[in-house]
Amino acid sequence: MNNEFLIPIAFFAMVYGIVYLFVRKKERLALIQQSADASIFESNKNEPSSLKWGLLLVGIGIGILLGKVLAVYTTLDEEPAFFSMICLFGGFGLIIYHLLAKKYEGPPLKK
Repeated sequence: MNNEFLIPIAFFAMVYGIVYLFVRKKERLALIQQSADASIFESNKNEPSSLKWGLLLVGIGIGILLGKVLAVYTTLDEEPAFFSMICLFGGFGLIIYHLLAKKYEGPPLKK
C-alpha cells in the first residue's frame, strides 16, 4: 500500500500546528500585558454539541443505509452511492441542527 501522500500532509499539518500555537501564545501574552479578560478563548458552554453530533451521526447512518439500497437496486456503483448519500444526509442533519438551535436560541437582546 502506497502511503507516500501522507508525508506532505503530515508535514503541513505539523507546520500549521506550530504556527497556530505560536500565534495563540502571542495573543495570550498580549492579553496579559493589557490585563484583559481571556474569556474570548473559552468555548460557548451553552451550545448543545451533543445534539449536533447526534444529528450528524444519524444522518451519516441513514446515508450509509440508503447508499447501500441505491447501490443494490440501481446501476450506480457502490462508491458514488455511499459517498453521495453520506454527504447528503450528513448535511441534512447539520441543517436540522442549525434550524433547531436557531429556534431555541431565544429573542435577541435589546440594547
